[in-house]
Amino acid sequence: MVNSLFGRILLLTSACVLLLFLGFWQWSSLSQQHSQRLVQQSLHRELATHMAEINPLLSQGIASDAALKEAFHDLMLLGPSFEIYTLDTQGKVVAFDAREEQIKTHRVDITKIHSFLKGNTLPILGTDPRSDGQQKIFSASPLTGPNGTLSGYLYVIIGGEAFDSWQSLIQAKDLPERWGVALGGWALFTLILFALLLRYLTRPLNRLTQALGELEHKPIDQPLALPLAPSRSQEMAQLNGQINRLLEEVAQKQRQVTAQQAAKQEFLLHLSHDLKTPLTTLLGYLDTWLLSPADARDDSLLQYAAASGQKLQQLLAQMLELAALENGQIKANMRRVSLQSILDELNQTFTPKAKRAEVSLRLGQGESEGESEFLYTDPQLMSRVLNNLLDNALRHTPPGGEIAVYPQTLASGSYLVIQDSGSGMQPEAIAALQHTPSPSQPELYYCRGETLPQLGVGLAIVRQLLARLGCRIEVQSATDRGSRFMIALPRYR
Repeated sequence: MVNSLFGRILLLTSACVLLLFLGFWQWSSLSQQHSQRLVQQSLHRELATHMAEINPLLSQGIASDAALKEAFHDLMLLGPSFEIYTLDTQGKVVAFDAREEQIKTHRVDITKIHSFLKGNTLPILGTDPRSDGQQKIFSASPLTGPNGTLSGYLYVIIGGEAFDSWQSLIQAKDLPERWGVALGGWALFTLILFALLLRYLTRPLNRLTQALGELEHKPIDQPLALPLAPSRSQEMAQLNGQINRLLEEVAQKQRQVTAQQAAKQEFLLHLSHDLKTPLTTLLGYLDTWLLSPADARDDSLLQYAAASGQKLQQLLAQMLELAALENGQIKANMRRVSLQSILDELNQTFTPKAKRAEVSLRLGQGESEGESEFLYTDPQLMSRVLNNLLDNALRHTPPGGEIAVYPQTLASGSYLVIQDSGSGMQPEAIAALQHTPSPSQPELYYCRGETLPQLGVGLAIVRQLLARLGCRIEVQSATDRGSRFMIALPRYR
């Protein structure tokens, strides 16, 4: 029960109301006692004065005569709740009508008597001679002799032992009834308050739970949102809005995941075309060689088959590299590196290939010729970027064409330019290459409805590597007029 909101509200409400009732009970008892004392002391303010006037001994200022005991006895028979004493001028008890052992305190606080005689605000509590430390309301009057000198005080306790005994007896008799009424009122008030709290707290939560339950049956591709019903609670309205924002974020993530999965499936579908071509060629050459008579077999068929196998191996290696990049297994190790060292490696790798393809290759000659260029990059990843771009340029540049790699400084920043005179790129492929992969946007390998992917595996790797290096690429291309790739990057001189 304690673990549920219903039970916690009930327990908290009961405890709070109980504390309020106990506090009210205590305050009511003290207030009633204060009012009772005020009324009684106000009614009997002149009681001691009247007693002193009607008694001959007291009226003459006699405070210690033995005859006073009998007079006190007669007066206390008329008022059983009164206890009468005479005091000397220092507050010492002189005469009284009681057994000696009943008197527990033989001196009364005289300052309280002075305060009473001055007419200060009532009630004023004074010393009760028949108790240890207990104070009660009283009435007092000064006693003066024939010559006008103060001989003592007449001190009357209002509500003595007899009054206390009867009051305790009546209270004990009425206590069960009073407690029953109080507990009944506490239970009723608790239930009413609990019902109100349930109405204004749990009903909105129940509506929210019901609305969330209805969302479970909705398809994920439909908009998911809670109804913005009017609510008197600002907190519930904020919670409703926050849940809607979370639902929208979840739906957006789901759409992104769906789009990414569809993109990868489509990419793999198109990629199978690239894998199938060299594999079919390889098998075709091998079948032709095997079906030929042993004395008439052409060894060039094996060379063609080996070339197709190498192409297939290269494509599979690129696919593994692309998967590693997408999974975050390849990290950039940025450092200061010489551009010339990267270009020297490219020269050794691609000069023989360019000669075989009858393509002119220029490396490092441009606007920044003669300057010592330094880049802040990962040399291995940057080399792989340039290798893929140059491989792509060689495949699409006809014999007699030209390929150039050189640094260039513009007003917008420093660039590394790869330029060719090949067949150019389609606009969809340019957009896909310049698209920066991110968790919020799916990969753009292809365009829906196209028969081939926008990007081959090599250019897809280029894009992923540039994202790791923190570089962007700008592409300028025209059909049959070549392409110009500009890699923007930090530079050190």
